[in-house]
Amino acid sequence: MWLRSLFSVVIFLTSASSSLAELAPRQEQAKNHGIVLYNQLKTESAKPFLLIASEAGDSEAQYLLAEVLRKKNHYMSSEARAWYEASANQGNIYAMIQLGRSEKDLCDITRDCKPPQKDPIEWLNEAKKQAIEKAKNGNAEAMYIMYEITLDDQWLEKAAIAGDDQAQYWLAVSYKQGDGFFLPWKRTEEVKKWFKLSAEAGNPRSMMEYAALLFESGDLEGFRHWNEQAAIAGYAESVYGYGSYLAHEPDTYGFPYDPVKGYSLVSSLSILNGGGGMQENVEYKLPLIAAKLTPAQISEAHEQTKKWAATHPPLSFFPEKLSR
Repeated sequence: MWLRSLFSVVIFLTSASSSLAELAPRQEQAKNHGIVLYNQLKTESAKPFLLIASEAGDSEAQYLLAEVLRKKNHYMSSEARAWYEASANQGNIYAMIQLGRSEKDLCDITRDCKPPQKDPIEWLNEAKKQAIEKAKNGNAEAMYIMYEITLDDQWLEKAAIAGDDQAQYWLAVSYKQGDGFFLPWKRTEEVKKWFKLSAEAGNPRSMMEYAALLFESGDLEGFRHWNEQAAIAGYAESVYGYGSYLAHEPDTYGFPYDPVKGYSLVSSLSILNGGGGMQENVEYKLPLIAAKLTPAQISEAHEQTKKWAATHPPLSFFPEKLSR
């Protein structure tokens, strides 16, 4: 089953990536800010904040810092491996999996890295051992981790049935791509069912997929609802779309005309500073909306932006925990 993409999902602090460290308030604040920047794909900006919490012993920060370093170099550097190992030694299963996937990495081929603490297969076996115990106790996320480790589709289905929203998303994607055996109309029902369950569990990518299916079936009200919900969740791409639709740029889906709110939402994406390639969209769209507003309305929009930021989750692209 092909289910590999750089999609995501927000970084949650779960039992699979818990930390043994007790952070001081300043260190906790740095960690949280680093996670926000990481989720906004501003990884270089995130690095110094994650480093503060990593040096204090936080396993989640150590894992994310390792992800930043590995992705920056496009291979497992010595520094990245050290932080993965620090996180894995505290029980972070995601770190174990990344170490387990590093066999014959460029770092080892060029002999730029220190010898690993364990062989990759040992880390994978440890990850599997811990995940399967949690899965047996009904942990849905652990079931999804078992799928990641084994690529056994049965674990993906078990995780989806148990309520893991990421597994539900990927199961829907799998069925949409033609996997499984269904009558044509039954396949559509299954795809819709799993995207809906995942959306209701809070997965913003599923919200958008489900919205698209509703639009295809003529349910414009449902389409508008889930677009708004994804924006409320902080999904950057949905914030852009929702703001554009409110300003009727374009007027395609029957959203109420509210150019002030539309300007407010689109302009809020400016803080991403190019994260996720969003700045180009903002620079294109804002002048089109601004042409419909008076200076007083633009000032009002900026005030709305501040209120939205204070009452909603931070903007995010929801990268997957386990990147490639």
